[in-house]
Amino acid sequence: PRVCVVGSGPAGFYTAQHILKHHAGALVDIYEKLPVPFGLVRFGVAPDHPEVKNVTNTFTQTARSGRCGFYGNVAVGRDVTVPELQQAYHAVVLSYGAEDNRVLGIPGENLPGVYSARAFVGWYNGLPENQDLKPDLSCETALILGHGNVALDIARILLSPLQLLRKTDITDSSLAALACSKVKRVWLVGRRGPLQVAFTIKELREMINLPGARAVLDPADFTGLESAVKDASRPRKRLTELMIKTALEKPVEMQAGAAAPREWGLKFQRSPQEVLPSADGSRARGVRMALTRLEGSGDSAKAIPTGDVEELECGLVLSSIGYRSLPLDPAVPFDSRRGVIPNSSGRVQGVPGLYCSGWVKRGPTGVIITTMNDSFDTAQSLLEDLQGGVLDISPSREGFGLVESILHSRGVRPVSFSDWEKIDAAEVARGKAAGKPREKIVDPAEMLRIIGH
Repeated sequence: PRVCVVGSGPAGFYTAQHILKHHAGALVDIYEKLPVPFGLVRFGVAPDHPEVKNVTNTFTQTARSGRCGFYGNVAVGRDVTVPELQQAYHAVVLSYGAEDNRVLGIPGENLPGVYSARAFVGWYNGLPENQDLKPDLSCETALILGHGNVALDIARILLSPLQLLRKTDITDSSLAALACSKVKRVWLVGRRGPLQVAFTIKELREMINLPGARAVLDPADFTGLESAVKDASRPRKRLTELMIKTALEKPVEMQAGAAAPREWGLKFQRSPQEVLPSADGSRARGVRMALTRLEGSGDSAKAIPTGDVEELECGLVLSSIGYRSLPLDPAVPFDSRRGVIPNSSGRVQGVPGLYCSGWVKRGPTGVIITTMNDSFDTAQSLLEDLQGGVLDISPSREGFGLVESILHSRGVRPVSFSDWEKIDAAEVARGKAAGKPREKIVDPAEMLRIIGH
């Protein structure tokens, strides 16, 4: 059987890995719209979390397998359609992730000084489409809307000592911008309470221990939570206890003459109503918040506006309320309300031979291990369909042979995995000169020049 996987992030690679491991004859081709592989591992994981990026070693082994092909620089839906892939392969798996972000839907969100978390993360991680972001870091206070791990990542990058960031694979241009940053206070704001935060204890602990930055948590926000957390799961309990402990700790006395520390804090039960413009209307100067009360408890609690409002002053607003998948091709069913492809265990509804895995299958939540299990689940569905004869593999399919002629006729030249390894080597060499693990190349045209495209 010839299988095609669209997208080379964790979902794509884990799907391919599982199929190759459990079917001795399957051939898998992975298509990627960028010239470089690994998706969110390269462009989403924070630069100061290198250990999380080690999964690329496993993905590299998969790509080097004799039964796996990698074709970068090919945008499915534009350079080749899904029906064309279906003619070339026995099965097609869509694993292209979430390429957009949810919008706040409030007045002023398009003012200068307001950015989506996705674009900001893409900017410091070298995602080509975000290279011209040039965020204005000339204010003292930044406001991040959202209480997830991405929100904490951004807060940490904004407040980290430069000497820590210099040793990471953060892009050169964002490092230069952060060196001139005036931001010294970051508020992370959520609509619900401490029991509903979506970040994990590892990320919170890292933020609390960040050198040169102190946590500002209001003990009043945690009143009565000790009893409420009794029935919560162990991770939720430990997370809440750490927040309470941090809120109650006395601030460390500063030595006379020491620079005022940077600080960050969590604000709860506030829902953004409007980004407020500066007097001349040229940029954001703050956010008006509706204060909320919670109805219900635990993860299902709803935030209901109380009618009271407050204004928070800030010159930088980062919206971290979630990523969103987009439809790829008119031939593929898509639930635009939920931002997913309708499916059952990864089988796309009503389209035999078409599958999906990762965020486009279940929505943009979870960490790499969640995506791994989810992708194995989809791959298992595909393998069962092969075994049960649901997928007809009697007609031979040409696979990349057919796709190559289509791409050639449209003037598209794919990038192979060995091409990527040349780009990789160039990045590592540039990084070495600067004392970093790598210096990412952010311009696709330069990537293609390196490989002589």
